[in-house]
Amino acid sequence: MKAGLFGGTFNPIHNGHLGIIQYVKAHYAFETIILYPSALPPHKPNLNLASARDRLTMVKRAIKNLNGFQVSDIELQRKGPSFTIDTISQFKTIFGSHTRFHLLLGSDAFFDTPSWKQANRIFGALPVIVMQRGERTGMEPYASFIDEHVSKGYKLKSDNIFVHDRLFPIRICNVPRIDISSTQIRNRIKSGKSISGLVPEDVETFIRTKDLYK
Repeated sequence: MKAGLFGGTFNPIHNGHLGIIQYVKAHYAFETIILYPSALPPHKPNLNLASARDRLTMVKRAIKNLNGFQVSDIELQRKGPSFTIDTISQFKTIFGSHTRFHLLLGSDAFFDTPSWKQANRIFGALPVIVMQRGERTGMEPYASFIDEHVSKGYKLKSDNIFVHDRLFPIRICNVPRIDISSTQIRNRIKSGKSISGLVPEDVETFIRTKDLYK
């Protein structure tokens, strides 16, 4: 089975997330994409963060009518900060060798990987797909970053793919630009503005019912 792994705070999950992962699923012919909320994201300690359980519930509500998407509480079951390399290892143990995992990262997260725990192991564990939205910068910023921070052995092939003799490929995917952010949604709620159309209806109802982000 070919599966994508997409983690994040999802604080809250929104229609931008959903549009992008549906595009990626179709583009790379994934059988499933697994979304997993972070419990204690080590790189975002100061967010107005809804509880892990509330964020998990919102993700479940967001994808309940989408085929080929799953939600996992794998990071919520561990105590302490969430580290991607630990999550990857755990997914591989649970699903076994018949599942070919790919890690889905936004471009901001990708460029932040040097600060991650054992980031070098990630590129030796599974292929990475970097979802580039917004301004198209070309491949040069990625080539320079990969050469400096990941491995000098990567070479750019056609179709925005960097390949390596020993490590897994890194693919740069130009995804649709959808100008929605979780920060924008939280700010609108705090200001008493509508978030209709920015999140799925079931997610909006849950936010209102739980009085989140006020």
